[in-house]
Amino acid sequence: MEEEKVILVNENDEQIGLMPKMEAHEKALLHRAFSVFVFNDKNELMLQQRALEKYHSPGLWTNTCCSHQRDGESNLAAGKRRLQEEMGFVTELKETTSFIYKAPFDNGLTEHEYDHVMVGHYNESPIINKEEVADWKWMPLEEVKVDIALHPELYTEWFKIIFDKFYEYLNISHESNSK
Repeated sequence: MEEEKVILVNENDEQIGLMPKMEAHEKALLHRAFSVFVFNDKNELMLQQRALEKYHSPGLWTNTCCSHQRDGESNLAAGKRRLQEEMGFVTELKETTSFIYKAPFDNGLTEHEYDHVMVGHYNESPIINKEEVADWKWMPLEEVKVDIALHPELYTEWFKIIFDKFYEYLNISHESNSK
């Protein structure tokens, strides 16, 4: 099977090429990505624990799902696809914000992403894909914020960045989405 390619972009999120995912992470090249945050009626965020076999950040807690768009795929279509692949359900998503971050990992790879943040709403339990997800839980946003401060080593780098930069924005986006 051919390795998945990521969409290389410039700082304006304009596509400048395609590259195999591992090569882009080895070379720390800026590429398009997305992060999905799903909330329930109790204003709790669905967190996932990454599978222990993942090539980076294994076993760490993070947002509901995240990945990379495919060539020609919209952000929302990519978010829905990956939500189904990882968490076993689909819900409507709304794009909220985007940002660029760079996070090196212990294994020599670097995430350098133009990350599109999407918010959705769901009240059921997911049917997790055990190849992608080790576990999941609902957590109130305020508790997540406190736990990240107390135990940052338990969370993915991008999740901590999003929480730090966009906590208020996530809270407002979710509340306006659930009304």
